Amino acid sequence: MENPENLSPEELVAKKEEMLKFYKDSMPYLQAQFDYEELLSQIDEMRLKRTQIQMAYAQMMAPSEEEPMPKEEPVHEPTKKRKLKTEA
Repeated sequence: MENPENLSPEELVAKKEEMLKFYKDSMPYLQAQFDYEELLSQIDEMRLKRTQIQMAYAQMMAPSEEEPMPKEEPVHEPTKKRKLKTEA
């Protein structure tokens, strides 16, 4: 790129006009990129919120570590009743 110190005042004005035209011509593309990035950001925020809600729900549904799990009672089989001997 040319050094602005070596340009004449007319060339400097022409260079500024050329740069301004370039930036103005680029605006629709930059606006489209901005809209795209903004939409991606909104999608990421919604995903984060959904994940946080799912995690909170999972924690609510999980038994807390402080409460011990109820112990299963051992299953006792009914014992057979013994009959007394009868004298015959």
